[in-house]
Amino acid sequence: MSQKIILITGCSSGIGFEAIETLKKRGHRVIASCRKLVDVERLQQLGFEAIQLDVNDEHSIASGLKQVLEKTEGRLDVLINNAGYGQIGALEDVPRLALIAQFNTNVFGLMELTRLVIPIMRAQGHGRIINISSILGLISLPFRGAYNASKYAVEGLCDTLRLELEPSSGIRVITIEPGPIESEFRNHAVDDSIKSIDIEKSHFKRHYQHMLTHFKAKKAESSFTKKPKAVVNQLIRAIESKSPKPKYMVTSATYFLMLFKRLFPTRLLDRFLRFVSKQELDN
Repeated sequence: MSQKIILITGCSSGIGFEAIETLKKRGHRVIASCRKLVDVERLQQLGFEAIQLDVNDEHSIASGLKQVLEKTEGRLDVLINNAGYGQIGALEDVPRLALIAQFNTNVFGLMELTRLVIPIMRAQGHGRIINISSILGLISLPFRGAYNASKYAVEGLCDTLRLELEPSSGIRVITIEPGPIESEFRNHAVDDSIKSIDIEKSHFKRHYQHMLTHFKAKKAESSFTKKPKAVVNQLIRAIESKSPKPKYMVTSATYFLMLFKRLFPTRLLDRFLRFVSKQELDN
């Protein structure tokens, strides 16, 4: 296996941190990026190559990529777009600016970095662009509308790029679609989202009050929830396989829900998803 030069966004914790640890151990040259300088310095102290790159800022994206190319003499084999966050809230309660912010990070930043990387990979005749999507880019759940929409957009970008770039460019576009993964992602989503919602005036006041207590703890209790390593195992396949799949699903929940979506009519799927959400929020 040849060493790959890999740039990963969103490496301060969770999937990103697990990925840089594992891929470095496998002999790859991994350059981690984080939004906050304090996280970059922490990773550097741990022995990782790390740069500051804020996917919400196009100047930071361009500057960060320039730093990477200076380090690697212009070569980049793999880009992993991992940076992202989630929001909780009924769509009717999500302010316009909160929805814009969701897309700035999860969609527009991802695409801006990808757009800048494509000419580099095309010129060298090879490359892999790996985007971390979600089961919520394939099916929707209530109270996750902003995040659902952003990940549906990521799926659309990935599918279109794959059609445009393969096979003539030598660039492979690969989508990773995790289900529930153990991390602080859910807690941050709840805590940060609630700040932008007027709970007292909301029709869903009771649901939000529940989210702030029992709801955050439940994901870790689920048998469907996997460690970040489950995602990294699929990343390894996407990076090292001679012929990677266009899409890699992660967790049994993702496989089950996609099978359900293919086999059953929309109304039945909606009924099931409402039931799942009700169980989660009412218990």
